[in-house]
Amino acid sequence: MVEVWTVETVADRFVDAARTARRLPRVMVQGYASTWPIVILPSDAYPDPHKVYRLPPPSPQDVERMLEVMRWVQMLELDERHLVWMRAKRFDWVEISKRFACDRTTAWRRWKRDMQVVADLLNRQSAQPKR
Repeated sequence: MVEVWTVETVADRFVDAARTARRLPRVMVQGYASTWPIVILPSDAYPDPHKVYRLPPPSPQDVERMLEVMRWVQMLELDERHLVWMRAKRFDWVEISKRFACDRTTAWRRWKRDMQVVADLLNRQSAQPKR
């Protein structure tokens, strides 16, 4: 547990949450089945020069930390959430600035302010005595 939350530690947790969300299994509609037989082709029938590597599923601790970060997102306004999440997904500042119709330094300042708001709220919550 982090005793004092800083902008850097909060930003790292957002990046970890974005990576964990990417590793979650896809949501699929349950209950549909196919009656077609499964056709197994030899591996050299259609050679694939580009192998697709799947990420391993996240651990329960990773999912728990991601859900904690999702609760932090509720502290922000809608546009602030989009900005923070785009940066957590490692979008470039130029792309973020186009999305928000501002200069890249302005987008960076807003992101920094949002990270500071979350860090301040977390520090305030950790300073309160537990009941």
